[in-house]
Amino acid sequence: MPQEPPFSPTVALLTLSRTWDAALADALKPLGLSTRKYGLLGHIRGTPGISFSELARRSRITVQSAHSTVAAFAAAGLVEDATAHAGAASRLRVTDAGERLLAEAAEVVAALDARFAAVHPGLLDALRAEMEAMVRGATFS
Repeated sequence: MPQEPPFSPTVALLTLSRTWDAALADALKPLGLSTRKYGLLGHIRGTPGISFSELARRSRITVQSAHSTVAAFAAAGLVEDATAHAGAASRLRVTDAGERLLAEAAEVVAALDARFAAVHPGLLDALRAEMEAMVRGATFS
């Protein structure tokens, strides 16, 4: 009989993460958002005037991907470029429609958070403490 591998906190965390990532993706889909699009829109709201380069860096995607996603957001009326002329650095901002969409998405996330807290009460405080420590120390290694 094969021996069971030792417990790996890394694999356990990744497994748990993937489960909740899928739940978030499913919950955002009716809003027309993916997890990545939700993050991009959140970065634009959180940093009005953000450039495409900075948006791409924060989102860990290419500048080309940021451009195409923002173009889709603009076409849907969710984002606008405050400069809007060739040769100028872009200054992106979320529109009122984008704010409404983010508010709907926040409700989805709050419902998932409540479900997570009910299913994994022991992890909630540990995760909060770990995230606070990471932000204080700015170490995400």
